[in-house]
Amino acid sequence: MSVQIAVIREDWADPDVPLPRYETAGAAGADLRANLPPETRESGITIQPLHRLIVPTGLRVAIPAGYEMQIRPRSGLALRHGLSLPNTPGTIDSDYRGPLGVLLTVIGTEPVTLHHGERIAQAIIAPVVQAAYTSIVSLDETARGNAGFGSTGRE
Repeated sequence: MSVQIAVIREDWADPDVPLPRYETAGAAGADLRANLPPETRESGITIQPLHRLIVPTGLRVAIPAGYEMQIRPRSGLALRHGLSLPNTPGTIDSDYRGPLGVLLTVIGTEPVTLHHGERIAQAIIAPVVQAAYTSIVSLDETARGNAGFGSTGRE
């Protein structure tokens, strides 16, 4: 199944940075790239350990109603550099039309410098179901009941 995502570039964005794309035929996520402002394109931007930074993509997107864009970390960057998203997955709602930025953090011990055009995250397009919430007096009983975190064990 294919969903059409309309994309425009910010006025300042570098048009040579590719739009999001799938790197393999079986990829679930389209890679998003850093599209840095002109003043940081040569040097890149550095994220210090345990700090957060919104990295611009230079894009705005129109997600069709009934879908969301989930922003997820790239596994190689997470493994090699401790680069992750503090709100993973991030959600881009269908009615949002502002700049598409990727909130990144370093959970490793060394700073990470991101370069202009580098792949920084992946975007997953997923259907959305909106629920109707109803206040009731009690919930039905289950075998698990109110047993919470860790209650099902490790193995």
